Amino acid sequence: MKINNYLHFLLTILLIIAYHSLQSSDDSISHTPIAYGQNQSSSFQTAVRVLDEIPDQKVKVGDIDISFKQLGNNTDKPIVLINGQSTSKEMWSPTLLKELSENRTVIIFDNRGVGESTVGTKEFSINQFANDTIGLLDALNITDADILGFSMGSFIAQELALKNPNRVNSLILYASSCGGVEAVPPNPQVLRAVDAFTNTSTPTREGIDKITSTLFPPEWFKANPNYQNYIPLSKEPIPPEIVQRQENAIISWFTKGTCEDLSNVTQTTLVIVGTDDIWTPAANSLMIAEKVPAA
Repeated sequence: MKINNYLHFLLTILLIIAYHSLQSSDDSISHTPIAYGQNQSSSFQTAVRVLDEIPDQKVKVGDIDISFKQLGNNTDKPIVLINGQSTSKEMWSPTLLKELSENRTVIIFDNRGVGESTVGTKEFSINQFANDTIGLLDALNITDADILGFSMGSFIAQELALKNPNRVNSLILYASSCGGVEAVPPNPQVLRAVDAFTNTSTPTREGIDKITSTLFPPEWFKANPNYQNYIPLSKEPIPPEIVQRQENAIISWFTKGTCEDLSNVTQTTLVIVGTDDIWTPAANSLMIAEKVPAA
């Protein structure tokens, strides 16, 4: 499979999640992050309200204004979460953020052109996104931080660790790949579902359901019949042109990737992936774990 087709599939899943959520979500829920196996308990709703009530802040970083939120206390080394493609800072689970922020500072932010962050004039690239993240750390007077990157954010995190090692204390790579010719493509079931979906001019319920069925194992759907209520939605829609520019940045980065450079990552690194994830096969994360000395 060509690399650009592989990346297109990864992009498509995010767009379909958003489409499906908009068609099916409960309007009474103002902010609906993923919650695994949870009912809408009072503690969960409290976490949702706390996250929504934290004010957005903005700082000038080069040619853009970056929108961010800061949770927790200011006494410990912060952890910075970097979003995946087509996602904003509102799409992190409030349960996760609550747990992380109980004993440390947590920073979530919008990548350039997404959510409340401005587009700027510079070309979109994974390296530029990494520079934006360093600029955010500078603006907040943070000398170094733990970095968690999800999907596209994990590519950005790899660049940070390689090019600014003194700014990264430890590294968490979630649903990641190091790109290049060694990247393992999605399961054929995913490819068939995407092919059926993209070959129609108008999305159909059947096509969306086929895609959705590949997101989680069958037993997860049985345990979470109301899962649609927990699909994260961004308060600000991601413009199609921004999605395309992010995709182009990923394709450019993915062509070479970092596989040949990961032996130079010196940080303690945690690599996370679902063993049943058929979109981002675990083999990609295992490859990273083998190449990073302290993974």
